[in-house]
Amino acid sequence: MGKVIFFPISIGGGLLAGAIGKRLFGAVWGTIDKEEPPHSRHRDVDIGKLVLALVIDGAVIRLVKGLVDHGARQGFQRLTGSWPGDKAPRPKQES
Repeated sequence: MGKVIFFPISIGGGLLAGAIGKRLFGAVWGTIDKEEPPHSRHRDVDIGKLVLALVIDGAVIRLVKGLVDHGARQGFQRLTGSWPGDKAPRPKQES
């Protein structure tokens, strides 16, 4: 039941994390280059800068999303006493 109640909180947290991550990526990229970050839709783009921008963007977004999600789950547990998810990572299955 806790997972169902947590679902809308998770969506809101994801949107918040995306906004924070986008702003943080812009700040990080501003220390690397004075031009806007390259995008795959740009025709004339330095491939090295594109790769760097994509890697940094992905890492920043993933980091912020994970931290926001975990914080939201901790807050949910404090309010409800129920953890909306798994308690720990599952053991790796051997092939």
